Amino acid sequence: METSYRRATGLMHSAVEREASDIHLVPGYAPTLRIHGRLVAVDDHPLEEAEVRRMVEAVAPDAVIARLDAQKNFDFSIALEHEGTKRRFRANVFYSHSQLCACLRVVPVQIPTFEWMGFPRELASRLVHMTNGLVIITGVTGSGKTTTLAALINLLNQEGGLRVLTVEEPVEYVHPRISSTMITQREVGRDVDSFYDGLKYGLRQDPDVIQVGEIRDRETAQMALSAAETGHLILTTMHTKDAKGAVTRFVDLFPHEAHDDVRVQLSLSLRAVVSQHLLPPVEGQEKRVLALEAMFVNQPVRIGIRFGKIDSIESAIQTGRRDGMLSLDDHLSQLMSAGRISVETARRWAKDPEALHAAMPARG
Repeated sequence: METSYRRATGLMHSAVEREASDIHLVPGYAPTLRIHGRLVAVDDHPLEEAEVRRMVEAVAPDAVIARLDAQKNFDFSIALEHEGTKRRFRANVFYSHSQLCACLRVVPVQIPTFEWMGFPRELASRLVHMTNGLVIITGVTGSGKTTTLAALINLLNQEGGLRVLTVEEPVEYVHPRISSTMITQREVGRDVDSFYDGLKYGLRQDPDVIQVGEIRDRETAQMALSAAETGHLILTTMHTKDAKGAVTRFVDLFPHEAHDDVRVQLSLSLRAVVSQHLLPPVEGQEKRVLALEAMFVNQPVRIGIRFGKIDSIESAIQTGRRDGMLSLDDHLSQLMSAGRISVETARRWAKDPEALHAAMPARG
């Protein structure tokens, strides 16, 4: 066990030193780091399932070890001392071909600034200063949703005067006590049984703002709607590739016969959806570039949600600049013009590659 502990923590130290975002432990593959978006094998020794299991058991809490064979997917956090600084990792344990695997996400020491992230501060300020309603940050796995939520809560923390509750799985960024804002962070599986319970009982804890790590089931979605309707600001994430996808995904969590009612509720409670993508930079060794789509619920969007006209939501984003909206293709064009991403990357991620290319000014 001691050898497995040294190997697991050695990989974590190496990930921090090499500025990796993730560590992959998969039987049949060598231990692998993701460094600036690229997979890099640590050595040429393929792991066996027993090695992965021993490393997980060496660093996981006792409560997690007891669940290794009972559950097929679960998350937990790990703290490690690195050069005098406590470093945190989010671990996800899962099975593939009946073999135990793990992915460890490196959590930065400090909550990144909006400038470092490439997230417009004026957009962040607008999101957190909504008095109530539902704000969704969406994107695929690894697109920085959790980091964006942490930065938004950090902005509220710095401004002070609010009661903020977070329900996370697991807790990644630990918010410091730096102002008159009171923040309590609850971890699913340790402090509370589920996101649903965290929301349900959180409403009795006098919150102004509630961060829900993810909406992934009907019960949590319904509770989030109810909390938004009763005057709270709810910040959460979903796994979808764009803003309109968050609307359809939210509604699809409910039985078909309830869709009409849910659309009405969502049209009244949803305030904004921000979709994120992390794209390869022009310079291969630099950090990935954040591309955004921002949708605010104005009257055309509200009507589109209420009547399930998803195509009209896309059109509303395209024509909603005066309401602060930002289409993905517009942001890709801006990033391409600034030399942050290549033409090939922009075209690959664009919703309308031909229109994006036609809109680009000629380069002399």
